[in-house]
Amino acid sequence: MSSAISDLAHLRRIRLELAREKGNPEGNSGYGYEVIAALTPDGRIDADLWKEQRDRFRVLRFRPDGDKDFGHLVRRPGGSWAFLYDIAGDSELEAGHHFEDERFVVGEYVAIREGDRQTHTYRVVSVERP
Repeated sequence: MSSAISDLAHLRRIRLELAREKGNPEGNSGYGYEVIAALTPDGRIDADLWKEQRDRFRVLRFRPDGDKDFGHLVRRPGGSWAFLYDIAGDSELEAGHHFEDERFVVGEYVAIREGDRQTHTYRVVSVERP
């Protein structure tokens, strides 16, 4: 079996939904992200596979008004991760807060510094094969 085919077995669709915060005491499933990324067995983003197949590492940002933005998961200098919405031609960047240390397993929480420069917390609600 080729390396590329076996690498695809590690890809997961990770759904993140806004966790409870001021103004959203119950959280809000209308705000979130779907991330396609390869994960290590312990649920961390696989940086080695990203280097080999970075085009497969994607992100979809969704909002309650139906607005969706498509982009890529990118690795920044120093090893941090970010979402780059470059598919539509703009270059908006949102940073994952310590994504390099996070485990993407159901029930865990991750923080994202968004375009409004505020950091919001999201809960991992599903991790499945794309």
